[in-house]
Amino acid sequence: MKAFKAKGGDVGWHIYDERSLLALQGPLSGSTLQHLTKEDLSKLYFGEFCITDINGAKCFLTRTGYTGEDGFEISVPSENAVDLAKAILEKSEGKVRLTGLGARDSLRLEAALCLYGNDMEQHTTPVEAGLTWAIGKRRRAEGGFLGAEVILKQIADGPPIRRVGLFSEGPPARSHSEIQNENGENIGEVTSGGFSPCLKKNIAMGYVKSGLHKPGTKVKIVIRGKTYEGSVTKMPFVPTKYYKPT
Repeated sequence: MKAFKAKGGDVGWHIYDERSLLALQGPLSGSTLQHLTKEDLSKLYFGEFCITDINGAKCFLTRTGYTGEDGFEISVPSENAVDLAKAILEKSEGKVRLTGLGARDSLRLEAALCLYGNDMEQHTTPVEAGLTWAIGKRRRAEGGFLGAEVILKQIADGPPIRRVGLFSEGPPARSHSEIQNENGENIGEVTSGGFSPCLKKNIAMGYVKSGLHKPGTKVKIVIRGKTYEGSVTKMPFVPTKYYKPT
């Protein structure tokens, strides 16, 4: 920042530890939150941000979330956070419920969203993780960014491993469960797994060797020392419902 400012740049750094974060997610999030703000939420689309008054408090509002659903993340002054949560519950007339990370995790898994520390690490490339779309055209053309030598080569030639979706016939597969081919040879490991409330079956994500990543590929998953049948499937497991312009 010092170097940027020396060139006339305008930049600052502030950690908003005086604020709390509420995530309001689901198909009723827009209509519920609209009761508490004058901002026209029908014009705020997925990924967009604004600063607006919500329930009498100045909030940072982003139409996003970690669930694959329509929803909002609301940065609210900490002293107003409990009142805002209560107001949201009241305006929903019982249709919005308090929930925690367990429910959030099942939703993000159904939406095939990566969890850093599980599905992505510093050694994981965006190409391996199926996130090549996050690398802009200019960066691909010019290179020069951190990791460009490895990443651009993987874009051109393909990565050695790929993130895949999995259906498991056994109990829920957890992180580090071994993935094998039909001959019992190791081809990768699970990074996230659990029960899908929407599909009523066990799902997982993991990495397998390239060439064994195509939907329909039969695999075996080792869970607590026992081997269960599984298969590679397309992602997301459940269609996302982001609020975008029609």
